[in-house]
Amino acid sequence: MVRLNKIYTRTGDKGTTMLGSGERRVKHDLRVEAYGTVDETNATVGLARLHTPDFAQLDAMLAQIQNDLFDLGADLCTPDTGEELPYEPLRMTSEQVDRLETQIDLLNADLEPLKSFVLPGGSPASAYLHLSRTISRRAERLITALAATDSEVVSPQCIQYMNRLSDFFFVAARWTNGKGEKDVLWVPGQNR
Repeated sequence: MVRLNKIYTRTGDKGTTMLGSGERRVKHDLRVEAYGTVDETNATVGLARLHTPDFAQLDAMLAQIQNDLFDLGADLCTPDTGEELPYEPLRMTSEQVDRLETQIDLLNADLEPLKSFVLPGGSPASAYLHLSRTISRRAERLITALAATDSEVVSPQCIQYMNRLSDFFFVAARWTNGKGEKDVLWVPGQNR
């Protein structure tokens, strides 16, 4: 159980932060960048949800995603070094990835196939979901860069979840645009 009595601790005043394992790292460390960008993604989902109260099913999915993103951040914050910790670290699961795939398929079933790339916009919900998509892609790039580092371990489920998540946001953005009917389509060379 998380319990925060005091918000500021002054322990990061010299540019370091503590991982879930107790190890201190500089705040610009790739692992810290990765889970920080996952948190940034979560914040944009909160913005998108301000525009989804009329989409109860989607809003419930987004609420699950916000919780999953905290799980993912906790997973990244506690590197699996093989050392025993005084607690069981939270890890992403294949079931979370599978649930996301099911939700993508459910929303995508209502959409016509694309004939052009989609420009972000159409409705406020769609625009914010596209913002979530782009930030989640940045988080994914940071996570995969972290995983490619010899001294770091990242669970495959973290990578899989982030890869599916950007797909979810894309499909959800189209779905909130009148199930794709209000999508703003890219017209190649339109302004030449």
